[in-house]
Amino acid sequence: MRAVVDTNVPVVANGNSPQASQRCVLACAIRLRELTAEGKLVMDDKRLILKEYMANLRSAGQPGNGDAFLKWVLTNHSNPARCELVSITPVGSGFTDFAEFPTSPALKSFHGDDRKFIAVSIAHPDHPRIWQAVDTEWWQLRDELNKAGVSVDFLCPEDMQGLTAG
Repeated sequence: MRAVVDTNVPVVANGNSPQASQRCVLACAIRLRELTAEGKLVMDDKRLILKEYMANLRSAGQPGNGDAFLKWVLTNHSNPARCELVSITPVGSGFTDFAEFPTSPALKSFHGDDRKFIAVSIAHPDHPRIWQAVDTEWWQLRDELNKAGVSVDFLCPEDMQGLTAG
């Protein structure tokens, strides 16, 4: 198993996302444990994803499952048997746009902080799936992402349907 993991997955696994159901929290925690036990995490060689993990994890109280994932990432990010680093090409100076990001007009307004995950998946020769928990933008653009060759595993589809209904 190989995956690019959006930051909201370990944040949800920590229980720090009020829109996520308990079922979603558990699903994220289980998938992270599976990845750390037998998979490979795919990240960028500029450490943009790692920096985002570090900025958004580390619970103030009792460490959660997302914090355990961060600890594993910090221990293994330089171990090619556990983490694969791919080169992505920033466009401009803000690290919010990348040459590897799809040119589809429907994705033009896609949130800049999330573009690195897509760029990493596209830059990797196997185009690993991106794990996503409860970000409605990804859910609403899932068909466009798929058309652009980006595969997303929504770990909490019931939550996403509830968040985007109406």
